[in-house]
Amino acid sequence: MPSLTPAHARISVIGAGPGGLTCARILQRHGIPVTVYDRDAGPHARNQGGSLDLHADNGQIALREAGLLDAFLRLSRPEGQEMRRFDVSGALTGHLVPEPDELFKPEIDRGLLRDLLLDSLRPGTVRWGHALDRVSGPDHGPRHLHFTDGATVETDLVIGADGAFSRVRPALSPALPAYTGISFLEAWFNDVDNRHRDLADLVGQGSAHAADGERAMFAQRNGGDHIRAYLIQRLPADWIGAHGLTDDDTGGIRALLLEHYAHWAPRLRQMITHNDEVFVHRPIFALPVPHTWRHNPTVTLLGDAAHLMPPLGVGVNLAMLDASDLALALVHADGVDDALRAYEKTMLPRSTGMAHALEGRAADLLSAEEHRLDHDSPRH
Repeated sequence: MPSLTPAHARISVIGAGPGGLTCARILQRHGIPVTVYDRDAGPHARNQGGSLDLHADNGQIALREAGLLDAFLRLSRPEGQEMRRFDVSGALTGHLVPEPDELFKPEIDRGLLRDLLLDSLRPGTVRWGHALDRVSGPDHGPRHLHFTDGATVETDLVIGADGAFSRVRPALSPALPAYTGISFLEAWFNDVDNRHRDLADLVGQGSAHAADGERAMFAQRNGGDHIRAYLIQRLPADWIGAHGLTDDDTGGIRALLLEHYAHWAPRLRQMITHNDEVFVHRPIFALPVPHTWRHNPTVTLLGDAAHLMPPLGVGVNLAMLDASDLALALVHADGVDDALRAYEKTMLPRSTGMAHALEGRAADLLSAEEHRLDHDSPRH
């Protein structure tokens, strides 16, 4: 069966994260209709998370193709590229201060980036409150999207941009994310220049990191006078429940953390003792390496849905570059099938190479060894 031209295909993007929205924006810039489906009830249904650094050699390339690079640079925080490293005594052992005109990887809050992308789309592009359950239909199409509320939508191309536990991925691959053995606990600090002055001074305008080989702390300045800290440990995925605690038992978790970090300096342990809200548990998962699939003419993946890796500063950047490559392939191809082949010919080797480079390296986050602080260092 001949492949539809992209301009006449019903294109459905699953997931209104940075990757899915970037893909939709570039398609619309070139006159190709697209619909995005997202499980959230609306654009502000939940907190979008902390700060991102978008790199000049991938994430910013995608924003240029989206016509949004200048707007991003106006919203970004170049000073957020500052990096500090401490030992467990609280002594500063490394400090990178960016040049005033340094724009290699400026920071932006996830929420600001999402709003920038959403505001660039035509009204009604994103259909909120659509949680995908599964994709059905023959390989040659049409495909059917089955949502958890019982609704169905017929479509010609499904783009899975729906993250680590993608509901699109099973249409292409049986692969499931596996726990890496590394657990994050996220802690939030608000109004830091007034209420958490010591922590604000410790972190500066960018990020601060300390590790002892078994555990680590990473704190990062966000916009709006906020800091997010991440307590990183090598533990079983169910370690909170195994200690008889629940995720909302802030006091119990805090007491356990203070035992784990007992030998750390008080100025570092304030990331445990002074947070303003509950701890958020984020066990780190990754897809098998390599993760590939047999080409399908009506379904493809991008970002974490395609190549979930440890959080070492590449995830969102790769997702946005994937999105740009896929959208441009659809713009320039005669048919959807040809576009997907061209996209996957570029994306799969790139993501496989990066995944091999990062395989098992979640443990690097715990390393107490001194690292040179530069643009090749993992951000997290």
